[in-house]
Amino acid sequence: MSEPVRHDATTIKLAERRIFSASFKPLYNEGMGLVEQTAEYLDGEGRAAAKTLSRLAATLYAAESMRLTTRLMQIASWLLLQRAANSGEMTRDQVAAEKAKVRLDTASAQNDVPGWNELPQAFKDLVDRSLSLQGLVRRMDDEIYGSGAMPAQPPRANPVSDQISLLNTAFGRG
Repeated sequence: MSEPVRHDATTIKLAERRIFSASFKPLYNEGMGLVEQTAEYLDGEGRAAAKTLSRLAATLYAAESMRLTTRLMQIASWLLLQRAANSGEMTRDQVAAEKAKVRLDTASAQNDVPGWNELPQAFKDLVDRSLSLQGLVRRMDDEIYGSGAMPAQPPRANPVSDQISLLNTAFGRG
Protein backbone atom coordinates (compact mmCIF):
# COMPACT_ATOMS: atom_id res chain seq x y z
CA MET A 1 0.00 0.00 0.00
CA SER A 2 1.18 3.48 -0.69
CA GLU A 3 0.64 6.46 1.51
CA PRO A 4 -1.73 9.13 0.14
CA VAL A 5 -0.02 12.19 -1.27
CA ARG A 6 -0.44 15.25 0.93
CA HIS A 7 -0.40 18.67 -0.65
CA ASP A 8 0.90 21.24 1.75
CA ALA A 9 3.24 24.21 1.72
CA THR A 10 6.27 21.94 1.25
CA THR A 11 4.96 20.19 -1.89
CA ILE A 12 7.23 20.85 -4.84
CA LYS A 13 5.44 21.48 -8.11
CA LEU A 14 7.82 20.47 -10.87
CA ALA A 15 5.89 22.36 -13.55
CA GLU A 16 6.07 25.54 -11.49
CA ARG A 17 9.81 25.07 -11.02
CA ARG A 18 10.20 24.63 -14.77
CA ILE A 19 8.13 27.68 -15.66
CA PHE A 20 9.74 29.99 -13.13
CA SER A 21 13.34 29.05 -13.90
CA ALA A 22 15.82 29.12 -16.76
CA SER A 23 14.55 25.73 -17.96
CA PHE A 24 11.45 27.53 -19.26
CA LYS A 25 13.34 28.91 -22.25
CA PRO A 26 13.44 25.65 -24.27
CA LEU A 27 9.66 25.21 -23.85
CA TYR A 28 9.10 28.82 -24.85
CA ASN A 29 11.37 28.43 -27.89
CA GLU A 30 9.62 25.21 -28.91
CA GLY A 31 6.20 26.83 -28.75
CA MET A 32 7.17 30.01 -30.57
CA GLY A 33 9.14 28.00 -33.11
CA LEU A 34 6.09 25.87 -33.84
CA VAL A 35 4.00 29.03 -34.33
CA GLU A 36 6.58 30.31 -36.81
CA GLN A 37 6.91 27.00 -38.68
CA THR A 38 3.15 26.69 -38.96
CA ALA A 39 2.75 30.24 -40.30
CA GLU A 40 5.46 29.62 -42.90
CA TYR A 41 3.88 26.33 -43.93
CA LEU A 42 0.34 27.69 -44.20
CA ASP A 43 1.50 30.72 -46.21
CA GLY A 44 3.71 28.71 -48.57
CA GLU A 45 3.81 24.97 -49.11
CA GLY A 46 0.47 24.41 -47.38
CA ARG A 47 -1.37 26.94 -49.54
CA ALA A 48 -0.09 25.25 -52.69
CA ALA A 49 -0.93 21.77 -51.36
CA ALA A 50 -4.45 22.83 -50.37
CA LYS A 51 -5.24 23.72 -53.99
CA THR A 52 -4.73 20.10 -55.04
CA LEU A 53 -7.14 18.60 -52.49
CA SER A 54 -10.62 17.27 -53.15
CA ARG A 55 -13.51 19.47 -52.05
CA LEU A 56 -14.04 17.39 -48.91
CA ALA A 57 -10.35 17.41 -47.96
CA ALA A 58 -10.06 21.14 -48.79
CA THR A 59 -12.96 21.90 -46.44
CA LEU A 60 -11.38 19.78 -43.73
CA TYR A 61 -8.01 21.45 -44.35
CA ALA A 62 -9.54 24.92 -43.99
CA ALA A 63 -11.34 24.02 -40.78
CA GLU A 64 -8.33 22.25 -39.30
CA SER A 65 -6.06 25.17 -40.26
CA MET A 66 -8.28 27.51 -38.26
CA ARG A 67 -8.22 25.18 -35.26
CA LEU A 68 -4.46 24.78 -35.59
CA THR A 69 -3.80 28.52 -35.65
CA THR A 70 -6.24 29.11 -32.79
CA ARG A 71 -4.56 26.40 -30.72
CA LEU A 72 -1.12 27.83 -31.37
CA MET A 73 -2.16 31.40 -30.58
CA GLN A 74 -3.60 30.24 -27.26
CA ILE A 75 -0.41 28.33 -26.46
CA ALA A 76 1.68 31.37 -27.44
CA SER A 77 -0.45 33.59 -25.18
CA TRP A 78 0.09 31.21 -22.27
CA LEU A 79 3.83 31.06 -22.91
CA LEU A 80 4.09 34.84 -23.12
CA LEU A 81 2.25 35.21 -19.81
CA GLN A 82 4.58 32.72 -18.15
CA ARG A 83 7.61 34.53 -19.59
CA ALA A 84 6.28 37.83 -18.22
CA ALA A 85 5.94 36.24 -14.77
CA ASN A 86 9.35 34.60 -15.05
CA SER A 87 11.02 37.92 -15.91
CA GLY A 88 9.18 39.83 -13.19
CA GLU A 89 7.10 41.94 -15.60
CA MET A 90 3.92 40.53 -14.06
CA THR A 91 3.10 38.99 -10.72
CA ARG A 92 1.83 35.44 -10.53
CA ASP A 93 -1.57 36.82 -9.51
CA GLN A 94 -1.67 39.06 -12.58
CA VAL A 95 -0.72 36.12 -14.78
CA ALA A 96 -3.40 33.95 -13.19
CA ALA A 97 -6.02 36.64 -13.87
CA GLU A 98 -4.92 37.11 -17.49
CA LYS A 99 -4.52 33.43 -18.23
CA ALA A 100 -8.18 32.92 -17.44
CA LYS A 101 -8.76 34.36 -20.93
CA VAL A 102 -6.53 31.69 -22.50
CA ARG A 103 -8.15 28.45 -23.61
CA LEU A 104 -6.00 25.37 -23.81
CA ASP A 105 -8.68 23.04 -25.10
CA THR A 106 -8.84 23.59 -28.86
CA ALA A 107 -9.82 20.21 -30.28
CA SER A 108 -8.85 18.70 -33.61
CA ALA A 109 -10.43 16.45 -36.19
CA GLN A 110 -10.24 12.69 -35.76
CA ASN A 111 -7.65 10.81 -37.83
CA ASP A 112 -10.41 8.66 -39.32
CA VAL A 113 -12.71 11.38 -40.71
CA PRO A 114 -13.29 11.37 -44.45
CA GLY A 115 -10.61 13.43 -46.16
CA TRP A 116 -8.04 13.18 -43.35
CA ASN A 117 -5.80 10.79 -45.28
CA GLU A 118 -5.74 13.23 -48.21
CA LEU A 119 -4.29 16.03 -46.09
CA PRO A 120 -0.57 16.72 -46.61
CA GLN A 121 1.64 14.82 -44.19
CA ALA A 122 3.53 17.99 -43.23
CA PHE A 123 0.23 19.57 -42.21
CA LYS A 124 -0.84 16.53 -40.18
CA ASP A 125 2.57 16.58 -38.46
CA LEU A 126 2.05 20.22 -37.45
CA VAL A 127 -1.40 19.36 -36.08
CA ASP A 128 0.04 16.45 -34.07
CA ARG A 129 2.91 18.55 -32.71
CA SER A 130 0.52 21.33 -31.70
CA LEU A 131 -1.76 18.86 -29.91
CA SER A 132 1.21 17.36 -28.08
CA LEU A 133 2.45 20.79 -27.02
CA GLN A 134 -1.07 21.82 -25.98
CA GLY A 135 -1.30 18.70 -23.81
CA LEU A 136 2.01 19.48 -22.12
CA VAL A 137 1.10 23.12 -21.53
CA ARG A 138 -2.32 22.14 -20.24
CA ARG A 139 -0.84 19.66 -17.75
CA MET A 140 1.64 22.28 -16.55
CA ASP A 141 -1.14 24.85 -16.25
CA ASP A 142 -3.23 22.42 -14.21
CA GLU A 143 -0.30 21.70 -11.91
CA ILE A 144 0.65 25.35 -11.42
CA TYR A 145 -2.75 27.01 -11.25
CA GLY A 146 -4.94 24.10 -10.27
CA SER A 147 -6.94 21.63 -12.28
CA GLY A 148 -10.54 22.25 -12.99
CA ALA A 149 -9.73 25.60 -14.56
CA MET A 150 -10.78 24.12 -17.89
CA PRO A 151 -13.41 21.50 -18.60
CA ALA A 152 -12.04 18.11 -19.53
CA GLN A 153 -12.59 17.32 -23.19
CA PRO A 154 -11.54 14.47 -25.39
CA PRO A 155 -8.35 15.61 -27.10
CA ARG A 156 -9.65 15.08 -30.62
CA ALA A 157 -13.39 15.86 -30.70
CA ASN A 158 -14.74 16.47 -34.18
CA PRO A 159 -17.65 18.90 -34.58
CA VAL A 160 -16.58 19.84 -38.14
CA SER A 161 -16.79 16.26 -39.33
CA ASP A 162 -20.29 16.03 -37.87
CA GLN A 163 -21.30 19.14 -39.83
CA ILE A 164 -19.74 17.80 -43.05
CA SER A 165 -21.67 14.55 -42.60
CA LEU A 166 -24.90 16.50 -42.08
CA LEU A 167 -24.25 18.54 -45.22
CA ASN A 168 -23.45 15.43 -47.26
CA THR A 169 -26.67 13.84 -46.03
CA ALA A 170 -28.70 16.98 -46.73
CA PHE A 171 -27.39 17.23 -50.29
CA GLY A 172 -27.65 13.51 -50.96
CA ARG A 173 -23.91 12.88 -51.24
CA GLY A 174 -23.56 10.67 -48.18
